[in-house]
Amino acid sequence: MAVFVFVLLWVTLSSILCFFLLRASRCRRLRLPPGNLGLPFIGETLQLISAYKTENPEPFIDERVNRFGPIFTTHIFGEPTVFSADPETNRFILQNEGKLFDCSYPASISNLLGRHSLLLMKGGLHKRMHSLTMSFANSSIIRDHLLVDIDRLIRLNLDSWTGRVLLMEEAKKITFELAVKQLMSFDPGKWTESLRKEYVLVIEGFFTVALPLFSGTYRRAINARTKVAEELSFIVRQRRKESDAGERKNDMLEALLAGDDGFSDEQIVDFLLALLVAGYETTSTIMTLAVKFLTETPLALAQLKEEHEQIRAKKSENEPLEWSDYKSMPFTQCVVNETLRVANIIGGIFRRATTDIHIKGYTIPKGWKVFASFRAVHLDQDHFKDARSFNPWRWQGNSGATSAGNVFTPFGGGPRLCPGYELARVELSVFLHHLVTRLSWAPAEEDKLVFFPTTRTRKRYPINVQQRRNGSSL
Repeated sequence: MAVFVFVLLWVTLSSILCFFLLRASRCRRLRLPPGNLGLPFIGETLQLISAYKTENPEPFIDERVNRFGPIFTTHIFGEPTVFSADPETNRFILQNEGKLFDCSYPASISNLLGRHSLLLMKGGLHKRMHSLTMSFANSSIIRDHLLVDIDRLIRLNLDSWTGRVLLMEEAKKITFELAVKQLMSFDPGKWTESLRKEYVLVIEGFFTVALPLFSGTYRRAINARTKVAEELSFIVRQRRKESDAGERKNDMLEALLAGDDGFSDEQIVDFLLALLVAGYETTSTIMTLAVKFLTETPLALAQLKEEHEQIRAKKSENEPLEWSDYKSMPFTQCVVNETLRVANIIGGIFRRATTDIHIKGYTIPKGWKVFASFRAVHLDQDHFKDARSFNPWRWQGNSGATSAGNVFTPFGGGPRLCPGYELARVELSVFLHHLVTRLSWAPAEEDKLVFFPTTRTRKRYPINVQQRRNGSSL
C-alpha cells in the first residue's frame, strides 16, 4: 500500500511540475492557439467526458469555439491538445500525416489494439498494409467475392428476428460475423459469438485511464484483449500449417501469411484484432442509427421503402442482391451520407506534431497532440443548413455532394483514409434493403444517443419486429 501511495504521489507531482514548466517556459514564447489548459494533469478531461456522456456533446466544442475561435487549446487525457473545428486545418492535418504529424492515440487505445495495428503503424509499413487492406475491400472485390456473403449473412440474421430485439446488439452480431468471414473465412458459430463478447469488453476500455489499478473497466478490457489474442494466435498457427501444406484461402489472413514481409504471429494477430474492431464497431453503429433516424423521419423511411420495393419486385423472394442492384439505390446513398454526417461515428482523429507547426497565425508546439474534429465541421451551420437535423434530401443531385466535398470527412482522409469505406456503404445498403423489404418494426421504448466511450444508444435501441415475408434466407 505504501508503494502504491508513493507511486501515485510521484506521478501526480511529476505531472504538476511538467505542467507548470510547460506553461512557464517554452510555450510562453510561442503564440499558441487560445484556450484553457484547466487543472494540472486532469486538464479539461472531465468536462469532455461529461459532455460526451449526454445526447448533446456539442457544448464542449461550441462554447470554446465561440470564446476562442475554431482552433483552440485544451488539456485532455493527460496532454495539452489543440482542437480544430476548422475544415481547412483538418485537411492540412490529414494530408500531412507522416510529414508534420504522426498518428497518436490515448494509451488505452494503443495498448488494447496492439503496437502492430494499422491504426498505429507509420511510414512505409503503414503504406504497404493500408494498400493491402484496401485491395481486399475495393469495389471489384466486393462485387465479385464479398457481396454474396454480405447478402447471405444479413438475410440469415434478419430472418431470426422476432418480437423485441435490441437492434444495436443484433447489428453488432451481423458486422462481426461479416468481418470474421472476410478476414479469416469463418462462418458464424459458437466460436465467433464467444469472440465477439470479448470484443465488447475490449472496446469498453478504449477511453479509460490506462492503469489497471485505477480502472476496473480497463482491467477487464486488457484481460479480454489477452483472450482475443490467444484465440487469434491459435487460428494463425493453424493457418500457417495449412498454407505450408498447400491449402490456401482467399482472405486477408492468407495475404498476410503469403506476403513478402515475413510477419510474425504477433504482428498478424495485432493487425487482425484492430481490423475486426474497425469492421465491427463502426458499421454496426451506423446500421443502428440509420434505422433510428429513419424511424423518426417517416417521409424518408417511406421513400427508402419505395426504392427497395422496386428493386425487390424484379426478383424472387430470396434472390440475392447483385452489384447492379446496389448501384440503383440513389436515395439509400443519401440516407447513408446523412447518417454518417449526423452520427459522426468517427468524431475526429488524434495526431501528434513532430515539429513546431505554424498555421492560421498560431504555433502548435512539437510533441503536442492535435485533434481534428470531424463532428464539429459536420454539425456546423455554416457548412450544412439546419446541420443538426437529419435530412437525407440535402444529398440529392450534385449540389449537396459538391458543396460538402471539402468538409464531409466521415472516413477521414489523406494516407489514413479508412480502407473499408466502400465496404461499409455496401453492408449498410444491403442491410437496409432486407430490413425494409422483409420486416416491419416500431421502437419498443424511447432511447437516446450518447457519445462516450463510443457513439451508441443508451438502451441499444430496442424495437418490436414482425416478419413481412416467409421462406428460408439461404
